[in-house]
Amino acid sequence: MSTSSHADSESGSEGETRKERVDRELIELLNELRVALPGVQFLFAFLLVVPFQQKFGRTTHFQHGVYFVALAAAALATALLIAPAAQHRILFRQHDKEMLLRRSNRSALAGLLALGVAICSALLLVVDALFSLTLAWVTAGALAVLLGWWWLAVPLWHRAHHEQDVVTDE
Repeated sequence: MSTSSHADSESGSEGETRKERVDRELIELLNELRVALPGVQFLFAFLLVVPFQQKFGRTTHFQHGVYFVALAAAALATALLIAPAAQHRILFRQHDKEMLLRRSNRSALAGLLALGVAICSALLLVVDALFSLTLAWVTAGALAVLLGWWWLAVPLWHRAHHEQDVVTDE
């Protein structure tokens, strides 16, 4: 399959107008967020109950700091990943979906970055508490590299090396 036909198959119909494309892309973004939100909400809920466990009082100063980073990053990720749906609802029928789509895309990307920090921090905390600080850093670092590679480097490389879709106003 050629690059342009591959791009056409991913972008929807070839005769798609700008409005149709923006509508479709906004729907796709909101559907993607429906996948990410349960995970971040579960992580956030888990982190909210951790301090109420008996063993939490026996954590080190370092673990308290890592816990704070994980909790704050999970809260930020939750807020940023929910923001597109909230903004979509508030801006309903304001006829500026393209700006909403751009803002929502930035919010989703920032939310995924915060989610990556939250996941790595939570892993650092748990592995440190159960095993050792060295293993915790190695494990969390390996996960951070994997997330950076798979979530950022691969799609950015792909984007830089493939043609972009061009949609005309019809």
